[in-house]
Amino acid sequence: MATLPRRFLPSTGALRALEALDRLGSATAAADDLNLSQSAVSRQIQALEDQTGVTLVIREGRRMVLTPEAADYAAEIRAALNKITQATLKLSVNPSGGSLDLAILPTFGMRWLVPRLAEFARLHPEVTINLSTRLKPFSFGAEPFDAAIHFGAADWPGTQALRLKAEAVIAVCAPGLIAGKAPRGPQDLMALPLLHIETRPEAWRAWFAAHGIETGPVTGTIYDQFATITQAALHGLGVALLPDYLAEQDLATGRLVRAWGGPTTSPGAYHLVWPVEKSRDAALKKFREWLATQVEDEDALPR
Repeated sequence: MATLPRRFLPSTGALRALEALDRLGSATAAADDLNLSQSAVSRQIQALEDQTGVTLVIREGRRMVLTPEAADYAAEIRAALNKITQATLKLSVNPSGGSLDLAILPTFGMRWLVPRLAEFARLHPEVTINLSTRLKPFSFGAEPFDAAIHFGAADWPGTQALRLKAEAVIAVCAPGLIAGKAPRGPQDLMALPLLHIETRPEAWRAWFAAHGIETGPVTGTIYDQFATITQAALHGLGVALLPDYLAEQDLATGRLVRAWGGPTTSPGAYHLVWPVEKSRDAALKKFREWLATQVEDEDALPR
């Protein structure tokens, strides 16, 4: 990679001053945040303007207001500074083995991944894995993650993927919802309130299609994750499509019953995804290679 001209590589101090001014809204607050004087913040901004040749702030007396272009620039600088901070934290916490910041889907992560992590920790004690939950795809450039567990197609922009598992779902409800009026076929479920999970907007449409019924948009109440939709089903609010591994215990105890039919395969699958530029990261490579050994077969998820 060719060396960039110096004017395109401003000092960290100047960039931090711009970021703080944008984030906090005033030079006084930025100065307090950076433990500098207000005049020092002003000098840093002036030096950045001189170096880039671009006006970044409008000065109104002692007040400095970022231009719209400077505010956009500050947002990108903030993401870059966050990456530097995270990289330094990783180096400080675990300089020999590295660490992996992983975004997980809450239910799948807790029920499928976490029970397996003891083995990874035994095989690779030098790698630290940090877990946080995220329900939807995000920008790896804006979030401090090295990889994520994602459900859907393997089409997350700028990433590579490892397929983990397909998902089989069952239409379930509280026994009282269909007491004395058990559905005689899949079409009868259309007369019942249907519960939707936000991350699977086409789940019901795919379920009906799997049973030979083509529908338009399927309406109903929407829940953000499986923990809440399961509670809604248990309290008789409607019929939910739950992964078989998640519904099994409540089906066994009779708290839930099958509304109609058996498991059907959902569109999409669970994937581990990571940004292309992270592909050679040592900790990620170890985790990816180990995880591949966990998905060699298509057995049902652990109970």
